[in-house]
Amino acid sequence: MDISKPIAFSEHVQLSSLGIQPASISFQTLTLESDRFICVREKVNEESQVAIIDLSNANNVVRRPIGADSAIMHPTQKILALKSGKILQVFNIDTKQKVKAHENNENIVFWKWVSESAIGVVTDTSVYHWSISDATSPPQKVFDRHAILAGSQIINYRISADEKWMVLIGISGNAVNPSAFKVKGAMQLYSRERGVSQPIEGHAAAFAEVKLDGHQHATKLFTFSVRTGNGAKLHVVEIDHQAPDPPFTKKVVDVYFPPEATNDFPVAMQISKKHGIVYLITKDGFIHLYDLESGACIYMNRISGGTIFVTAEHEATNGILCINRKGQVLGVSVDEQTMVPYILTTLNNTELAFRLASRGNLPGADDLYNKRYQAMFQSGQYGEAAKIAANSPRGILRTAQVIESFKQAPAPPGGLSPILQYFGILLEKGELNHLESVELARPVLQQGRKQLLEKWLKENKLTCSEELGDIVRLHDMTLAQSVYLGANVPNKVIACSAETGQTEKIVLYAKAGYQPDYVSLLQRIMRTNPDKVAEFASALVNDETGPLIGIEQVVDIFMSQNMFQPATSFLLDALKENKPEQGPMQTRLLEMNLVRAPQVADEILGNEMFTYYDRPRIANLCEKAGLLQRALEQYEDLVDIKRIIVHTIVLAPDWLVTYFTRLTTEQSMACLHEMLRVNIRQNLQIVAQIATKYSDILGAVKIIEMFESFKSFEGLYYYLGSIVNLGVDPEVHFKYIQAATRTGQIREVERICRESNSYNPEKVKNFLKEAKLAGQLPLIIVCDRFDFVHDLVLYLYQNGLMKFIEMYVQRVNSERTPQVIGGLLDVDCEETTIKGLLASVVGSFPIDELVAEVEQRNRLKVILPWLVMRVQAGSQDPAVYNAIAKISIDSNNPEQFLKENNLYEMARARALRARSLIATSPARAAAQKARLEARRSSERGENYH
Repeated sequence: MDISKPIAFSEHVQLSSLGIQPASISFQTLTLESDRFICVREKVNEESQVAIIDLSNANNVVRRPIGADSAIMHPTQKILALKSGKILQVFNIDTKQKVKAHENNENIVFWKWVSESAIGVVTDTSVYHWSISDATSPPQKVFDRHAILAGSQIINYRISADEKWMVLIGISGNAVNPSAFKVKGAMQLYSRERGVSQPIEGHAAAFAEVKLDGHQHATKLFTFSVRTGNGAKLHVVEIDHQAPDPPFTKKVVDVYFPPEATNDFPVAMQISKKHGIVYLITKDGFIHLYDLESGACIYMNRISGGTIFVTAEHEATNGILCINRKGQVLGVSVDEQTMVPYILTTLNNTELAFRLASRGNLPGADDLYNKRYQAMFQSGQYGEAAKIAANSPRGILRTAQVIESFKQAPAPPGGLSPILQYFGILLEKGELNHLESVELARPVLQQGRKQLLEKWLKENKLTCSEELGDIVRLHDMTLAQSVYLGANVPNKVIACSAETGQTEKIVLYAKAGYQPDYVSLLQRIMRTNPDKVAEFASALVNDETGPLIGIEQVVDIFMSQNMFQPATSFLLDALKENKPEQGPMQTRLLEMNLVRAPQVADEILGNEMFTYYDRPRIANLCEKAGLLQRALEQYEDLVDIKRIIVHTIVLAPDWLVTYFTRLTTEQSMACLHEMLRVNIRQNLQIVAQIATKYSDILGAVKIIEMFESFKSFEGLYYYLGSIVNLGVDPEVHFKYIQAATRTGQIREVERICRESNSYNPEKVKNFLKEAKLAGQLPLIIVCDRFDFVHDLVLYLYQNGLMKFIEMYVQRVNSERTPQVIGGLLDVDCEETTIKGLLASVVGSFPIDELVAEVEQRNRLKVILPWLVMRVQAGSQDPAVYNAIAKISIDSNNPEQFLKENNLYEMARARALRARSLIATSPARAAAQKARLEARRSSERGENYH
């Protein structure tokens, strides 16, 4: 190993060998925004092209016919930014789409990618940032250029990592002062937060951050280099100082240029984040390495025989990438094997070697660290010994032996124990290794300070391991899970999720590449978190990529532990899509619940979630469980249906009525017959309700026959009472009258006899006569409506029901009195009875008809007492007087009546007189005729009218 050279140097590629023209390798035509892409503008056969070289595949040069005057590639993506005059355009090479475009108002003298999403644009007067995160926003002004840069060629623009600081760098010829350096460097340092610019003389600059021992925060630094007529300097100054850290002492060191490099000057600067080393490149190809913290020069040498005009950070090696005019793409980085030995031997700078070995984790100072550690420890300076051990390169002193030594070391009176000092320094430095994390966790958890452990884990101060997770698990399952997750111990991550009830995370974690034993996992959750087991099982079965475990397998696991309720919850979710292939599991779900929890099965069936289960099997179990309604819903065989349906006391009436929509006409009639046969008293009302509901479908005739077959006039009455008012079928109306009569619903008989126009009156009359009711009003109503008065009188009189005849003429229809009297005369009723009946009639009736009825039976004198009563009562009705006149004439003594009364009708009186003359002897007739003529003369003389 050659320790005389602390750098690694290599040529990555020769651009000429890739077909790049030498004339195109210049600051004006070639750009290097990062260590990923080189972008070159050139003319090939008079055609303007842009050549893009991907350094990860340098031999594959991409050329595009583009005539822009500047082209810069995105630092990491295949996105090309082009400038043509004032027009800026950004294209995505992969998608061949324009990302953004803008036409500027000012000339653009320099531009550069400053981040993944923004381009820095420099004009003659200002600096802008142009974001490509959106498609329309124009460049946003950041600051105005300082006068110090007037007339300068802008060669670089850089911003700090937090984008709070910017530096704009330019160079110009120095023709005014012959004693000054030939090329003048000018910089404008700008603070975004303060909005203030500072002009600085310099040629190259960079921003950096370094973590110094004993500091809480990273120290932010600005480094720049300048060459003047008095020499060259490197400056390292702090920006944005953060208390309580001590201020960084400004470093100013000389930059050596050999005598032959009289016109050479710094052109670029890159800083290794890992090593804290400043790479300074000069135009003539010299490289200088400086320690960022101390400013000490580590190494200088020439790496290029040609002018270097562009550089970039080389992230892979924590070094620098540069291109010279010869087309060489060169890389320089720290040789980690030789750097520390070189500093120790060549520079003889022990402190620098000690510090750099720790910062960069470099070999070469192990003995030095061991000796210093032992010296400090043996002298009782445990704090210093702890610092040395904590900062030892590659953790050479961070071992179990060192930890044990600190454990055994005596604690100073009233002070912190050495082991805690050691761990405190380790925590300040960064992450503890596996062993340290475990050793620190034990006492912290024993002291009940779990929150400290949580804090350190969040800050990534501890190394996660299975051993650490096992220790933490005894105190906090959730915290242990995060440790297992960090240590990539998938089986224990999942076990913690199971025990803490975070079942939803298990499948998500498993999809990251680990396939757990879901059966064992399910059994674990059953024991530790039974409330979550159904949810977890559902997640496994319903996974979007397909079932991770079989439904039947899950149920078997549940039932093996007698976990009936979780099994039910799981199946309800797993079978919710109601697929044909799920029929057996639907059956099993219902079987389980019908045996163990019939009310749950009742609810499941009521929700109609499933349709592919074994219906006969479930129907049978429903019947055994007493769920007769559900059994009826499942049964299809009429024998089974008839066996169940008779138990109407446990079936909801509304449901049962609706159930008959499922049955055929024949099945319905069979069920109704069975319901009446088994328990007519219990089932009669619901049968009548069903018959009424489906009367049109089943047919009234069949239903009537059914009720009659069981001699159930009550059922017939209920049924017909619901439909009689809706139809005109004579038979229905008759049967209803018949049923109402036989059930003693006489008022309803009266109503239907009075209101219905559909029954056969002859048939109803005969039925009512045969019924021999205690009250004869229905018969009276029928006979009165349909003119069966004579039959009525005959029936009532012959059956000794004279009071109903009286009721008829007195209260029902007095208008029918003449026919009633006529009927009574026909049956040889006693005159006394007839006269009494007639005298009792209060309502009016046609007297002419009464006279006609008795006259045609030659019984006119029967009504004379009644007529006399009417006259005495002051009646002026001519019919009364006509009747009396007839009786007087028939008595051969009309003269007195005719003389005394003038209310009879003359025409009728003449007819009566004529009839009287014909009926008497000739002598008497002649005498009567003479008297009649004399009376006529008298009437004419008295103007009788």
